Amino acid sequence: METLYRFPWRSRNQASIQQSQYNQRNLHMTAQIARETQLQEAIARLPRISLGWLNTPLEPMPRLRAHLGGPPLYIKRDDLTGLAFGGNKTRMLEFSLADALAKGADAIVTGMAVQSNYCRQMAGACAKLGLELHLLLRPEREIDKTQITGNNLIQRLLGAHVTVLPDNDRARQREAVAAKAAELTAAGRKVYIPRQEDTVDLDAIAYAEAFLEITRQCREQEIEPVWLYVAAADTTQAGLVLAAKWLGSPLRVRGINPALGDDYEARMARMANQAARRLGLDVSFTEEDFDNDRSFVGERYGVPTEAGLEAIRIVAQTEGILLDPVYTGKAMSGLFQHIVTGVIGPDEPVLFLHTGGAPALFGYADDVLRVLD
Repeated sequence: METLYRFPWRSRNQASIQQSQYNQRNLHMTAQIARETQLQEAIARLPRISLGWLNTPLEPMPRLRAHLGGPPLYIKRDDLTGLAFGGNKTRMLEFSLADALAKGADAIVTGMAVQSNYCRQMAGACAKLGLELHLLLRPEREIDKTQITGNNLIQRLLGAHVTVLPDNDRARQREAVAAKAAELTAAGRKVYIPRQEDTVDLDAIAYAEAFLEITRQCREQEIEPVWLYVAAADTTQAGLVLAAKWLGSPLRVRGINPALGDDYEARMARMANQAARRLGLDVSFTEEDFDNDRSFVGERYGVPTEAGLEAIRIVAQTEGILLDPVYTGKAMSGLFQHIVTGVIGPDEPVLFLHTGGAPALFGYADDVLRVLD
């Protein structure tokens, strides 16, 4: 008869190993929570006003995943921040307009594109806070000079004083903003121009907090996305990467840029470093910390791409979620291509950060209709 030998010390050794692993996980989690708390407390020390509906939902996209045949897909719904149709700028305005009020401002002057999501949400915030808003807007398309729809309609409805400039010249736009600010100041107004060199990091801090929110939601839902995709050119990605590096998160942030240019990574590094100093966090950044893809811009900023429009249609018809033609549609088209071509593997779950912008669909109706025919 075969003799069966038992080795009880092996089971004891195995239990010891399991206990050690458990202890290590607990130590790691304790350290993680401590860094989360430190970040949260640093942000809480800043002046802030409440404008949005936070936290925003984080939800799966099973039908989109089935359509693409790729990895698990999730979406962070910052299109649902609530203020004037919502979007990522609402988080930012909670900090920048708190700074404006702390400095005694009674008028805001800024300038973006005619169909700017930033200006729409700024108009909503200024209406809510009783601040006078002057917008000096550049036309990205010829139709922007005459068409009042989408964001350009909403910001007027919200009481903004809107001037559409004669051409798409950013240098002249900056001059026009400065001239309007000087005019109002001479008339006795206390003017605040947001997104200046010494305050733009406040916008990034808003998305450091958003990353913290995402981290906690993923833990609560027991999901572990590998990638975070987002339409981003500066402050949004700067803040996300700031928090990701501070927290030691394995979640990799990939920005899909809506505009062409060569210095985005350097700008984001400056913003993240400035934000870290404001928060008192011992962390620093270089250009190499930022993964920012400009290959899905198409012709230029503000002009839709066919792939972006098709992504808008697919997401609308699989998940009932509305993207926009300038930012999130292009970003989603980048995600689609990376899944289809294997840049993202089938075992690498992706979280898409929806930064809003759906009202711009009405400003690009003819383009959107092309993919519905």
